[in-house]
Amino acid sequence: MSTEYTTLRVRVTAKDADTLRALLREARPDVGGRVRRGEDGSFGVDAYVSLEEAEALDREGVSVTIHEDATATGRARQAEVGAGDRFAPEDAVPHGLALKVTEA
Repeated sequence: MSTEYTTLRVRVTAKDADTLRALLREARPDVGGRVRRGEDGSFGVDAYVSLEEAEALDREGVSVTIHEDATATGRARQAEVGAGDRFAPEDAVPHGLALKVTEA
């Protein structure tokens, strides 16, 4: 039972601190990092949410900007990771209680 779930990295920006505080208290998104104040006086924070949650965050006085599909980025980074122990010498013999199996 593999259900595809996508997590987005979004920037949530509110016109003032009270609006952002109320939104974060109500929606409780998974935030990443600190709240930053923009040059225009707005307040923003990065969050990791589903598409449905991103749509629910977008309301009067709040804007949501999608930066990336964090799930796809994570899978791409996982694909870069090699298999095996890169520090083991090539002629290393496994030790332990496991059965030694020769490939046919």
